[in-house]
Amino acid sequence: MSRVGKYPVAVPQGVTVTVADNVVTAKGKLGELRYEAAEEVDTTLEGDKIWVKPRMDSKRARQMWGTTRARINNMILGVTTGFTRKLDMVGVGYKAAVQGNVLKLSLGFSHDIEYPIPADLKIVAPTPTSIEVSGMDKQRVGQIASEIRGFRPPEPYKGKGVKYAGEWILRKEGKKK
Repeated sequence: MSRVGKYPVAVPQGVTVTVADNVVTAKGKLGELRYEAAEEVDTTLEGDKIWVKPRMDSKRARQMWGTTRARINNMILGVTTGFTRKLDMVGVGYKAAVQGNVLKLSLGFSHDIEYPIPADLKIVAPTPTSIEVSGMDKQRVGQIASEIRGFRPPEPYKGKGVKYAGEWILRKEGKKK
């Protein structure tokens, strides 16, 4: 039995939510998000709460019950406050800069990496060695941050590379004589 799915999703002031044919649409100060729930669950809007219930007692229905509730909750949080993922760069000469709608990364390769910034996200480089990816869709923010990290993931010997802020890198001992 899902522990997450039992609880309703509270709709705060300033957010408009519509539920039609298991399609949940949330509109807030940051924009509008839409989520099509799985056919195994029912979503209903009662007052200022969204309830998610499984239609049957199958394993898939129980899985989608909690998942749907969490996705709707993230949607509501996204249109009200948004999500931010911070990345840090460790290494000599590693730096990032935003030029127009392109993120320019110097990561120790023979060439700079130019990453186009998607229209629905905001990417800033507050310092030359840090990057902040922010937007209203949690999945999209995490995906783009993961792609940027994937250009030079942290290595275990010196810890050089692009890592999430607060990420702890398991360090290995080098060769011994």
